[in-house]
Amino acid sequence: MRHQWQNYKRTDPWLLVYSPMPVVYIFLIYLGVVWAGPKLMKHREPLDLKPLLIVYNFTMVCMSVYMFHEFLVTSLLSNYSYLCQPVDYSTSPLAMRMAKACWLFFFSKVIELADTVFFILRKKNNQLTFLHVYHHGTMIFNWWAGVKYLAGGQSFFIGLLNTFVHSVMYSYYGLAALGPHMQKYLWWKRYLTSLQLVQFLLVSAHTGYNLFTDCDFSKAMNAYVFTYCISLIALFSNFYYQSYLNTKAKKM
Repeated sequence: MRHQWQNYKRTDPWLLVYSPMPVVYIFLIYLGVVWAGPKLMKHREPLDLKPLLIVYNFTMVCMSVYMFHEFLVTSLLSNYSYLCQPVDYSTSPLAMRMAKACWLFFFSKVIELADTVFFILRKKNNQLTFLHVYHHGTMIFNWWAGVKYLAGGQSFFIGLLNTFVHSVMYSYYGLAALGPHMQKYLWWKRYLTSLQLVQFLLVSAHTGYNLFTDCDFSKAMNAYVFTYCISLIALFSNFYYQSYLNTKAKKM
């Protein structure tokens, strides 16, 4: 069965979808902020963003939980396969519900660029790693393409896993933003990184499997996602090693 590429226009009216140029402009502004922000803050005191961070992080928790619910419930109602699921390019209520969940997930990645801005304003420049900028900057392009051309199908599996992980991740950040008195309850930070790695391994296995099966889903997208996940596994593994294992070795 050929992909019904002519029907991808069903998502064109939605915000930021019709053309890649708005996303390109957002990305360029993002890079500009990453480059200029630390320089502008160099001789300024870090901003106290505690109330804003509490609201932001717990709002992202709620958003992530909602998206997880939409991915899970819509996939179950649509009888999605967790091994191979082609995109339903129709405008049926369930197909459009899944497409809207994909769009909201894409838009959440645009919102998450604020993570970087908050690091800069708080002068947490050690957090502005290649991993951080690479991951945040590329996800907006990945999911713009997903919503534009593949809104649904087995793309949902990535969104399902990622929204679950982000529900946990933003819960951690929200609790941390409450103040130093919460640190004793946040001993599980290293397990959050482990959870992120498990997510990438599962997505790699899922997309890798479909590279070698007769599945009516874009082989090019599967190959890209597989390669992208390998890069994230390498970067997050290095982060885990440097943050938790190498630190222990130095203390010995």
